Amino acid sequence: MKHHKFVLFIIVISQFCCTSLWFASNAVLTDLIDNFNLKTNALENLTSAVQFGFILGTLLFALLSIADRFSPSKVFFFCASLGAVFNGCLIFNENTLFSLLLLRFLTGFFLAGIYPVGMKIATDYFEKGLGKSLGYLVGALVLGTALPHLLKDSLQDYSWQNIILFISILAIFGGLLLFALVPNGPFRKKGTALDISICYKVFKNVQFRNAAIGYFGHMWELYTFWAFVPILLITYSNLHDINFKIPLLSFFIISIGSIGCIVGSNVAAAIGTKKTAYWSLLLSCFCCLISPLFFMIDNAIIFICFLLFWGMVVIADSPLFSTLIAKNAPKKDKGTALTIVNCIGYAITILSIQIISYIYHTTNTTFIYLILAIGPILGLIALKSKSFKN
Repeated sequence: MKHHKFVLFIIVISQFCCTSLWFASNAVLTDLIDNFNLKTNALENLTSAVQFGFILGTLLFALLSIADRFSPSKVFFFCASLGAVFNGCLIFNENTLFSLLLLRFLTGFFLAGIYPVGMKIATDYFEKGLGKSLGYLVGALVLGTALPHLLKDSLQDYSWQNIILFISILAIFGGLLLFALVPNGPFRKKGTALDISICYKVFKNVQFRNAAIGYFGHMWELYTFWAFVPILLITYSNLHDINFKIPLLSFFIISIGSIGCIVGSNVAAAIGTKKTAYWSLLLSCFCCLISPLFFMIDNAIIFICFLLFWGMVVIADSPLFSTLIAKNAPKKDKGTALTIVNCIGYAITILSIQIISYIYHTTNTTFIYLILAIGPILGLIALKSKSFKN
């Protein structure tokens, strides 16, 4: 048991270090716009490029059953190293918009061998207490995602290039740490043959399918909210003439989700995974629906507290859905099942980000975030399905 706790600690640290690659460009977006003469819509394009890369990567990894056929720790290290290299290439002055998008795409591609593979490694070590272990794991993803915003705020005396390089070095360290200290888990059942039909066969299980639909609804909201946190803050500051420290507040609003993941996983151990996921999704849906009201309130503390609460509940159900998905997938195909669900989920995030971005740039209305409620509503319907008994 002590050994398993040590393994979980290493996986969490590695996941934290490597997933910082995800929003690296978002944290230095202003510098990228100035340095490379980008248009103001660079935020959604660079974010979507990462998501596109992740989608293609997870699709390919799922079709080839990479996480089930090969040592997950080796896959994790290989992908962390290449993701770090492509992220580091952002610093070159010769970059154009095309090359920046390509580099973010390739970084996203290799993130496919980090986030879902990290979850696969956790399932190989934990049969009991899987929900709690995934809670810590997704919590690490949240902190890693938020880290670039903190670096941007705390390293103001350093160039944006140094911030990018620091994130790349951190990712290589995380990959090396996991490769060196985490061997194949005792519950790993190696996939022996290439079978691309697994990607759709797993959805024939109605329990698996409903859990996946709940996850897809959650993803419609999550990454668009994360990507738009700085814009939410800028919008409010412009409406009420307040000077926010955008990077620092963005870090806290996103990173508080790690607490939501841990709390949610512990609550799930007491009252059930499905029930806890339902309430978390319901609360985040409620935040979407009431968000326009908080832009009208001329009190910055109330607005920030609202965003902190939203940041906590928007991600709290993620490890719970992953737990439901893993429990309803065949043991030998868990890695592939988690990866294909991630692939579809992140494809949905691109659609959500682009729709919200288009409406934001054409209307500049604070009512656009109501659209984010569509996903949670569909997810709640799936969780309430009579055929879903978990």
